[in-house]
Amino acid sequence: MTVKRLGIQLLPQPEKVVLRFFSPGEKERIEHIIARVFTMTDREVEEELRTVIEKFDYHHDQLEEILAKNYKKISRFIFTDREPDDRRKLFIGSLFTSEYSIEAAALFNPSIVVHPDQSNLPEDSIRFILSLRATGEGHISSLVFRQGVMHKDGSIIIEDSGQRYVIPPHIVENTQYNRELFIAQLKEQRLYNIFAEALFAEMPEIFGYRRLIEAIENLREAEALHSEEFLRTLESIEWFASFNQEVYFDPDIPMDMRIISPSIVVDLKGLEDARFVKFIDDKGIPTYYATYTAYDGRSFSPQLLATKDFNHFRFISLTGKAVKNKGFALFPKKIGGRYCMIGRQDNENITIMFSENINFWNEYRIILRPKYSWEIIQLGNCGSPIETDAGWLLFTHGVGPMRHYSMGAVLLDKEKPYKVIGRLKRPFLEAQADERSGYVPNVIYSCGALQHKDKLLIPYAMSDYITSFAEVETDELVKQILKDGN
Repeated sequence: MTVKRLGIQLLPQPEKVVLRFFSPGEKERIEHIIARVFTMTDREVEEELRTVIEKFDYHHDQLEEILAKNYKKISRFIFTDREPDDRRKLFIGSLFTSEYSIEAAALFNPSIVVHPDQSNLPEDSIRFILSLRATGEGHISSLVFRQGVMHKDGSIIIEDSGQRYVIPPHIVENTQYNRELFIAQLKEQRLYNIFAEALFAEMPEIFGYRRLIEAIENLREAEALHSEEFLRTLESIEWFASFNQEVYFDPDIPMDMRIISPSIVVDLKGLEDARFVKFIDDKGIPTYYATYTAYDGRSFSPQLLATKDFNHFRFISLTGKAVKNKGFALFPKKIGGRYCMIGRQDNENITIMFSENINFWNEYRIILRPKYSWEIIQLGNCGSPIETDAGWLLFTHGVGPMRHYSMGAVLLDKEKPYKVIGRLKRPFLEAQADERSGYVPNVIYSCGALQHKDKLLIPYAMSDYITSFAEVETDELVKQILKDGN
């Protein structure tokens, strides 16, 4: 079996930055900074602001918008009745703004799907979207994107806007929720009690975030005695609603200038290893889902992101007994009328999961255990299964001696995907000499591949640092899997 490395490398670019809110300390220090600004003359403020804008002019119109937003965040600390003029507000905002280098440490763990727009392409070419995990200072991981084209001859081109800054999405201010589903998820998490029941008693079938927050505040005011359980319940419901929110990008923003950072989601410190899949529902309508790992600073949990067009995204909480550990990967369609997902609940074995509802996952069973030396420590998936004539092709990763990660592959039965048809005895992709050094040495890893015609395009990360690409003939890989047997 021949695996062709394409020689393309996507390196982390420390110059890619995002503007974010910066707090230098507690309330007293913030007040001291603001007080110093009010001692400055209008001319001094104008000169300093002009210098800031000149130094950071590559952020274009976004700069003043962010400075204004960050001023609003600290405006409650203004101690005078005198309203500062717009220029002074912007200068104050600049003192509470900083650049964050999103790829300072690594750009890795890629996933790939067909782009929703396949117009204006040469014959037999395909446009794709690549998602990547970008890691910066403090090991904070965000989700970023690239757009590219794979041509008939197997060559690929990754588009680059040439901009050094990235733009976070807008948050939909009044995200809509389904009452029945919301309550069911609260019950799964054991958050539905007499206080939650009182809150939702007057809530309509479809309600908005603003309506919910208003109802929470009204209940807080109506309740004479605020017990610990009462406060915890309302805080948990508010957090849950904030987590399941919607965000959107302006469609004209280039794909490589978009970032979904953990700061978008309440209390999230990392958004890691998104595995995108183009899911086709029973009516033939596509939705792009991404299972990802949410890190809150202490623990990890698998969650879901959904989009139709890569402009508008919705965060979706996954709940149930099976929702634990890392590395979930959704099948691209229902099987036997149910959603199906690959998972891992015990750090060692690959499982398969079924559910009637994409939000709830309670049922799972082990389908693959470590067997060969290169996977003796643990097994996991490398993205969503790909449908072939022979069965579901699932890429795996194995961890062997010296914590060496490599990629293997298995075939699952098309109708009974819990049944393993064949399994590679040896990895088909592992780190070569020049791929072994990086943030985490000796690691080859992927979060998804793309099938086009008779080829499989596999983006993969080298040593948790940079991203490259490999190709393999689908039939050749499948024949080797069947030859090795189960």
